[in-house]
Amino acid sequence: MTQTAPVIEIRNLHKAYGALEVLKGVNVTAPKGCVVSLIGSSGSGKSTLLRCCNLLEDSQQGEILFKGEPVTWHGTGHNRKPADPAQVLRIRTNLSMVFQQFNLWAHMTILQNVMEAPVTVLGRDRAEAEADARRYLDKVGIGDKCDAYPAQLSGGQQQRAAIARALCMEPEALLFDEPTSALDPELEQEVVKVIQSLAEEGRTMLIVTHDMRLAADVSDHVIFLHEGLVAEEGAPETLFGAPKTDRLKGFLSATMPA
Repeated sequence: MTQTAPVIEIRNLHKAYGALEVLKGVNVTAPKGCVVSLIGSSGSGKSTLLRCCNLLEDSQQGEILFKGEPVTWHGTGHNRKPADPAQVLRIRTNLSMVFQQFNLWAHMTILQNVMEAPVTVLGRDRAEAEADARRYLDKVGIGDKCDAYPAQLSGGQQQRAAIARALCMEPEALLFDEPTSALDPELEQEVVKVIQSLAEEGRTMLIVTHDMRLAADVSDHVIFLHEGLVAEEGAPETLFGAPKTDRLKGFLSATMPA
């Protein structure tokens, strides 16, 4: 833990869809420069937690803090909404999200996809944004694809373009929602290498993943969610090497190769 406030802090978060309670009081802390991975079975609440963190979903109870600043709310329960649209925009632009299905604009070139948000959302100079976009596309290994359209790229290349787009916002943290689950195994490794290099740079990241090897290799802290609660958490060597709960032992035996 650092002396400064964590980039992301979630306290006692509850989220329900109607009568279905998905998150039942979850705590997550992501200090600056740390990689936190969220693992667990489908339906455990991992992706919902990530979307609540980025205010893409409204939670019903609990606190979300960005660099020590709490999100302000009005209303309660299912009527609870963020109270300050300017705060929501500021937090979202500082927590860039990389989605499972890439979410690239099909009618734009890869270069245009990467530089669009810095120009339209942040108001950056177009020439400056283009230079940054080219630099980040080089960084993720597809600098030669600037003029291609998403449909002309493989899934792994599209996901790397999505990562470059997230980086071009110069965010405080990156949020990854199952970044490799839509990819074939050989293409998955292209994306894993990029995420590993970002972790080595000391970037703050919150990663929802089904890839236990990725979680073990890049994380400073791993959280195992089960039925909307944190069932176990700790350093990856402890969580994967000496799991304490039967739930985690069962999950790892089903998801990790022997």
